[in-house]
Amino acid sequence: MKAVQQYFSLIKFSHTVFALPFALIGFFLALRETVSKAETEFSSLSLTSKGFWQTNGRIFLLVLLCMVFARSAAMAFNRYLDRHIDARNPRTAIREIPAGIIKADQALLFTIVMSLLFIICCWFINFLCFCLSFVALFVILFYSYTKRFTALCHLVLGVGLSLAPIGAYIAVTGAFATLPLLFSVVVLCWVSGFDIIYALQDEEFDKANQLNSIPAALGKAKALKVSEGLHLLAAIAVIAAGWLGGFSWWYWIGTAFFTGMLVYQHAIVKPNDLHRVNIAFMTANGIAAVVFAVFVITDIIR
Repeated sequence: MKAVQQYFSLIKFSHTVFALPFALIGFFLALRETVSKAETEFSSLSLTSKGFWQTNGRIFLLVLLCMVFARSAAMAFNRYLDRHIDARNPRTAIREIPAGIIKADQALLFTIVMSLLFIICCWFINFLCFCLSFVALFVILFYSYTKRFTALCHLVLGVGLSLAPIGAYIAVTGAFATLPLLFSVVVLCWVSGFDIIYALQDEEFDKANQLNSIPAALGKAKALKVSEGLHLLAAIAVIAAGWLGGFSWWYWIGTAFFTGMLVYQHAIVKPNDLHRVNIAFMTANGIAAVVFAVFVITDIIR
């Protein structure tokens, strides 16, 4: 049990809360589209309707497993690749690998196992998901290298997590569509923006160690402006998705809350005051994602 807890800590399992809600949005959007094309009763999307989980439970479970396996692989690989950097940074020296809690080769093996499980789950979903699984793995693993050569590393992280809604949609329908892609844009801009806020803590360390980030390249004040711009784009994409999807007032309540949390995190983090960065990073964004998804999914299945 202790070893399991150590690996959960290694991969920051709680951070799954960022992308998973949007994967669920993509999944239920796909169900709505499937039901619409079949010209059946919309109420068949009810979570309590007879036969719902017999029909959709298998794909739902596979989507959840894909999310867990892909994110676990990405985070474990990041910790493996950054182990020497983390050891030099006082803020990260307590992480499992530099602290000697988990060996580097164990983290690498964990990454390989999680990657293989992700690919296997995609195979059992459909052939398109299987083919795209290699693209997804490349993106999420490649992110760990990017801070070594580009300040746009935050955007690469955003791209990796933005695959969640469109990936879940493809798992059900086997096809791309505009609406889930808009939700992917939301995730891209939202995640990139709050990752910049998180990176403010390491501005001086990154500069001293020739690591790239927007705070290191532009300074804290300008980096926060970039983050604000990305979050403005996320808000615009959320509104555009609501308009395109023809959602009801449930969606717009969720949108108001989500955008309000974007504003909140910028209100509590200032260039000369970073002591509430973790509140902005984990608490505000985790709550924003979960509450938004609850309202959107309620709108879809009601």
